[in-house]
Formats: sequence, structure tokens, C-alpha cells
Amino acid sequence: MAVDTHCPYCALQCAMRLAPHEPAAASVATEPTYDDGGRAQLPVAGTPLDAAGRDFPTNRGGLCRKGWTSPALLDSPERLTEPLLRGGDGSFRPIGWDEALDLAAKAIRSSRSLHGPDSVGVFGSGGLTNEKAYQLGKFARLAVGTSRIDYNGRFCMSSAAAAGNRAFGVDRGLPFPLADLDQAHAALLLGSNVADTMPPFVQHLQGARAAGGLIVVDPRRTATAALTEGGAGLHLQPTPGTDLALLLGIAHVVVHEGLADQSFIRARTTGFEALLHSLNHWWPARVQSVTGVPAELIRETAHRLASGARPDAGGQATGGTYILTGRGVEQHTDGTDTTTAAINLSLLLGLPGSSHSGYGTLTGQGNGQGAREHGQKADQLPGYRKITDPAAREHVARVWGVRPEQIPGPGVPAVEMLMGLGRPGGVRCLLVHGSNVAVSAPDAGAVICGLRNLDFFMVADFFLSETAAEADLVLPVLQWAEEEGTMTNLEGRVLRRRRSIDPPAGARSELWIMAELARRLDAPSSFSADAGTVFEELRRASAGGPADYSGISYGMLDAGAEAYWPFPAGSVGTPRLFLDRFAHDDGRARLVPVSQAAPPEALNESGSLTLVTGRLLEHYQSGAQTRRVAELAAAQPEARLQVHPVTAQGLGVADGDLLEVIGSRGSVRIRADVTIGIRPDTVFLPFHFPGEQSANILTSAATDPLSGMPEFKSTAVRVRVLAKAGAL
Repeated sequence: MAVDTHCPYCALQCAMRLAPHEPAAASVATEPTYDDGGRAQLPVAGTPLDAAGRDFPTNRGGLCRKGWTSPALLDSPERLTEPLLRGGDGSFRPIGWDEALDLAAKAIRSSRSLHGPDSVGVFGSGGLTNEKAYQLGKFARLAVGTSRIDYNGRFCMSSAAAAGNRAFGVDRGLPFPLADLDQAHAALLLGSNVADTMPPFVQHLQGARAAGGLIVVDPRRTATAALTEGGAGLHLQPTPGTDLALLLGIAHVVVHEGLADQSFIRARTTGFEALLHSLNHWWPARVQSVTGVPAELIRETAHRLASGARPDAGGQATGGTYILTGRGVEQHTDGTDTTTAAINLSLLLGLPGSSHSGYGTLTGQGNGQGAREHGQKADQLPGYRKITDPAAREHVARVWGVRPEQIPGPGVPAVEMLMGLGRPGGVRCLLVHGSNVAVSAPDAGAVICGLRNLDFFMVADFFLSETAAEADLVLPVLQWAEEEGTMTNLEGRVLRRRRSIDPPAGARSELWIMAELARRLDAPSSFSADAGTVFEELRRASAGGPADYSGISYGMLDAGAEAYWPFPAGSVGTPRLFLDRFAHDDGRARLVPVSQAAPPEALNESGSLTLVTGRLLEHYQSGAQTRRVAELAAAQPEARLQVHPVTAQGLGVADGDLLEVIGSRGSVRIRADVTIGIRPDTVFLPFHFPGEQSANILTSAATDPLSGMPEFKSTAVRVRVLAKAGAL
């Protein structure tokens, strides 16, 4: 029987239909092919289910190759199907569930007794359903009693969230439906390669391309940047780490060449005078000297954005202008300020709160939006409430049936937690759910050392990831097609995840694991193993908060209702935020002056290059899933370092050479990919691979002081040849 659900990967959450696999005829080729929209043409052999794209506003029937091949993992021979305990010799042996949970509960109790409740850490994921994210936050704070909970979304959306909350009073990735982009006259896309990371998104940029108004900012000539060719727009290639200066320069042109929407600024914002003063130093010629982007392109960008936002010469409304940010501008130690600069630019142009223009940020992980709304984040309670707010604590405590003082205060951001593993005053007992920090965390070598110094380390996952391989105890859990629940996509739209197949007999739901551990720990309140029951509690806990889900039910989602939060009980939800007011008490958005800061380490010194990390079309996050899909692994079996031909010639590098990339924290060994698609002062490495190809061995644990976001996009490295391609 076919089941309608959504893709397990990115936050586009493409709609798909899963049906029992039908083997292809022997005479028919079984290699999948794809049309221009990412629609698969043939099924993948050897999978229990076949995936087909389903018509939905975000993907309109399209699936990328990751979505198409996603069922291949459901019966993978590497699937974990029973708890594993590490023995004294370092090898794992299977054990029963009762023994596993008893051991975990004993370790938690022991750590609390010896070192206090904050010696136990809980690390979650932006891939968990809303129900699991909600109950994990509750479990950490009530069953364990710790404040030390955070999640891998800290590496993804934290700078955008901090900037959105500061400017608008609330953080929702896209405060408008994605389909609003379709008719855009101009779209500025900063630091996001959507053509590779979420291919079906590209169809929503066709209006801007047709108008010649697609503007892509990226130091690389990515597949997305290539969409600007042939008169479709502009590609700006700033020096890595200078996006903030570029945005200040564009804003300078907007205010000094009469392009700002003064009526909007007066009616709907505060802080204009201070912002105006801060922009005075960023005239285009100076910005060119900092970023390398020609002054004339900075001016042209400002004018194209403004023309898209204004009525045409005949007074008719255009398709509007949108500014969209991604990880490329956010994953810096000044990521919050850089995102704020993008928001300031959008406010100067009068974009947010319009029915035909806007600002948004592109959420990366599948539930990157919902997973940060309901309590996984160190400083938040369900409904996107602040954990330091007495009224918020009172409300949530009432739903949980406990006293407010039983809820711990704010914890610490992910990087601070991970850098303190096994150290005095740090976490000594760690529980990880759905995250592969040994590959995805910055300064990964230090993180792995920390994991090995823990007194007890438990991982819940469905594969023996690089992180799980370091654990004392590994618990096998359900995959996406084996569970019920909800996800919240990049638009803030709540979607149903439906069970399509029975799980292996030995795997268990994380909701069940939390409930069983809570019982063993004599936790206050109740912990359910049923997703529907947990969602009903989530609704009550979120009621009245910024991310209010109280008016949403499984029944309405199953009936196909559109459910954009905030969705208070009795309402019809909020597809478009800010039409009447922003979320600050006075209803106005904040224009916040920001300035370019020095990077955490010196860049572009003699002999050094700037390393940028990112994703490939075929892989997702740490690659723990996609590297196990034969078709995807065959297409991209290894990491390669992109190097410009001029740089390669100076270093004596040829395509395919084995290189050593050396940073202050470690080194990796990678083959060379010589390409004109990158700046000569920059090299690029995908972060999906472990071991000696792990990009995050090189990256720094320095973080944004406001968001806790690590510096993933600007690392000083040196490159040398280890072996020539012909000698390998």
C-alpha cells in the first residue's frame, strides 16, 4: 500500500510517495536517471520501497537523487538491529534492551552523584521529528536534571536565528511560503548553493532569472552561480569572510543613491539614524578593496534589488525582491552580524512584511526549523520560549506537572559543551541522538579526543557512524519511514511523517527509549512512547509561545491542511509573517548597526590559502547515510580539494594529485580537483567524509559570541603535494 510522506533529508521536505518495491524487468536498465527537475526516471534495485515525487508546493513532484535513493537505507546490511556494548578489548558485543537501558540509567545516576547533574550532557539533532526533539528536551531537564543540552542545529541555523530574533522579534527561516518566490523580479542569494543542496528549489528562481535579476554571492562558481549566466543575473565572488563588508557596501549605495524605501523605514522600523552613520565608511570603492567585488557590480546589485521592490514606470507592481541567506554567510564568528547586515538591507528596501517581497534564511537540516523550537536548544523551552523567562518557565512547568524551579536554567552552546568533554567541570557522561559530531563538529580531532575521555558515552543511531564507533553503548533506533511524527520545513510549515514499513525487530523508537530511561531514573512528569500523545503535549506546551502549534493536529495534517506556525488554537495559521507588525512589543523591526570584524585567524598570509567547506550534490551532512547508498557513493566516493589552476600551477599541483592540506589543528590527505570554479586565494573541501579526508579536522572551534556558531568558512591552510597522480 502506498503511503504519502516527505523526504528524510533537507528542510525542503519534498513530498514523496512510498510504495512496495516492484523489481524492474531484466531487460530494463536499473541505473536511476534524472530529468532537469530532479525527477527520477527508474527505480533503484534492491530496496524495500520505491520513492516517487509527489506534487507539493516546495518540490512540485521533483526529487533530487538523495531523495530518490533514500529507501535504499531501510534494509541496508549495515543497519543496527540490537544494542551494542563495548568490551574491554574495544570490540562491541550485542546485549539485550533491558541490560542496555539499565547500564545507561546506572551511568547517568553515577555521574550525577559524583559530579552533579550538569556532568551529564545530551546532544540532539535537527533531523529528529518535532515529537522526539520536544521529548528529548524534556528528558534532559526533568529525567536527567541537566542544563547541558544542545544540538547540531547550532552548526546550521544559530546565527540566522540570533539575527532574526534581534531584528524581527522572532525566528522563522522563511516567513513566507516558498512559492512566493516564483514571480520575483530580483533575488539575492548569499552563501547557499541550492542547485546542489536542494535541487528542486531551483524552479522557484525561474522568475528572477527570466527578469535578469538572480544575484548569487559565493567565492565559488557553483551550480547555483552558473544559473546567473546568459543574462540571468550576476555572480559576485567576494574574498571568503568579507560578505559583511559587501552587504554594507550595497546598503551604502541604497541609502546614498536614493533607493531606500523611506516611508517603510519611518513607519515600520527603528534605528535608521544610527545605521546610516555606520554605513558612511563603506563606499563602493572601499568595499571593492576589501572584498574584491568591483564597485560597479556593487552599485548594479543595489539598483537591481531596488528596482524589483518598486512599481515599474507605469505604476504596476513588479514580482518583488527577495534576499535569502545560507550557511556561507552565517557560519562565521561574525555570522550573526553578517546576517543582520542582510536583514538591514532588506529593511532599507522595504521587503519584509510585504505580500510580494521579503527576507528569509534557508534552513538546512530536515527539521532544522522545528527541532530548535521545542527545547533542544540550550536556552529554549517549547514554543520557542526563553528558558530565562519566568512566565515561560511557569507555563511549561504547568504542562509538565512540575514546579518551575525543577527546570534547570540555560545550558551552554554545542561547541562549548563538546570542547569540555571529559574535562574538570565539563560533561563526563554524554548521550547523543541522531548526530555525527566526530565528523560534523569543528576541530573534530579535539572532539574525538573528548569523546574518548568520557566516563560513559551512549549513541542512539541506526548505523554505526563514526561517532557511534566511539561509544560505550550504541542503541539501534528507527529510520524515517518506520515512524510516525511531524517535521517543520524551511517555510515554518508543519508536515506529517508517516510510517510506511515495519522496522527491524530489534530497533526501537527514541520516544520509547526516553520513556524507559525516564522510568528507570524515577523522573517526574510522564514520558510517552506514542508520537501522537507526545504531539498533543507539545501543542499544550507551545501554546502562547512564538512558535505556537496549539491549533495543529494530526487529523488536520492528515487531511492535507496547510499549517504554518504560529498557529494558535482557533486560528488558520500564519503563512506570511509581519504583514501588519513585527514581533517586538512596539511592532517595529530593529535596524542594528554592525561592522566588519577581524577573522579568528590570519588569512591570506604568504603561502597560505583560505579553506571553505560545504556540501556536494550527492551527499548530506556528515555522509553517515549517503555514503552508504551505492549510487551516491559511486558518484562521489571521496572528498577532493578544489584548487584554481593559477594556484595549482604555483604549487606544482595537477588534477588528481594526492595533497596534504595543513592547518594549525591538524592535516588531511585529499586528491586535487583543479577547476576554474573557485577564487585563486581559496580552496574548497566538502565535509561529508571521515578520517584523513575530514574537513573539520582543519576547522576552528572559535564561535560567534552571540549565536555560538562555529567558524566553518574561513580557515587558513597550506597545501603541498604528497604524490603525483601518475605515481598513485
